[in-house]
Amino acid sequence: MISKIDYLARVSSTIDSFTQRLGKIASWFVSVLVLLVGLIVVLRYGFSFGSIALQESIIYVNAVIFIFGASYTLKTGGHVRVDVFYSRIGEKGKSFINALGALLFLMPAMILIIFTSEDYVMMSWKILERSPESSGLPFVYLLKTLILVIAMLLALQGVSELLKSWRVLAMLRSAQQNANTGE
Repeated sequence: MISKIDYLARVSSTIDSFTQRLGKIASWFVSVLVLLVGLIVVLRYGFSFGSIALQESIIYVNAVIFIFGASYTLKTGGHVRVDVFYSRIGEKGKSFINALGALLFLMPAMILIIFTSEDYVMMSWKILERSPESSGLPFVYLLKTLILVIAMLLALQGVSELLKSWRVLAMLRSAQQNANTGE
């Protein structure tokens, strides 16, 4: 039978694997972004040719990098944290702060973003919003959808971080109980 701690680890590991793949995809999009910018520069200054669609595509690629990279950054602990206190506390304190941060800050913020932007995104889909530029990209509704995607991906990774924190706290509590009973 799988213990609760092992189940939490499996769920968290599954989410982390998904986020890891998104981070890999984001890293490939960085190469695409560099190639696009290079192409635009060569076309503009080498051939006096400009393309609004190509320029707008940079916004889309940059958005994908940011959206996929945000949850990956959360997974790898790269988000801003006040290390003055955090670096001085033990594993139990760090896990407690991480769990509290996920529950009190990350999850409510992501829920707020989802609820407040849902109508905005749906309206964009309803009219299949296009670029205001005549030769721009006709996919503004897809770009706006990424607002919901980032909130969902960060919330999902937040669940993983919360589960990891709970797992550490449960393991420490179990170890403490075993030490107290002399096992």
